[in-house]
Amino acid sequence: MAVKNIDVYLRENGVKPSYQRKRIYEYLMNTHNHPSINDIYDALIGEIPTLSKATVYNTMNLFIEHKLIEMLPIEAKEARFDIYNPMEHGHFKCDVCGNIFDVSIRVPVSELSSDLDGFEVTHEIFNFRGVCRDCTEKRKR
Repeated sequence: MAVKNIDVYLRENGVKPSYQRKRIYEYLMNTHNHPSINDIYDALIGEIPTLSKATVYNTMNLFIEHKLIEMLPIEAKEARFDIYNPMEHGHFKCDVCGNIFDVSIRVPVSELSSDLDGFEVTHEIFNFRGVCRDCTEKRKR
């Protein structure tokens, strides 16, 4: 997703665009590794010496509230984040390198399980774990 003017985009979505919020959102737009709070903090603290982990945490909650990002339910012990993407997709976490990858999902809900008959599905979350392609290739060598 490309946003030309983050300031305007945040305002249009009900978020007051402070410098820290703009830089955090810009970082999320340009980083495709599904960062944690610590990753975001570590990446921006050199540029924004007044940044605190609490500010990053509060900003992420604000962005989630305004549907600008989503928290990935991939790991119970560490929250990871992704720019909000209305296109259904899943995530794959490699147990070897720890990287998280986007995975296209194109399965109609009706084909998933008859257990969902009569239910109204409003959101699908698919998470996979295993060994990624690169780590599998390294193991073969």
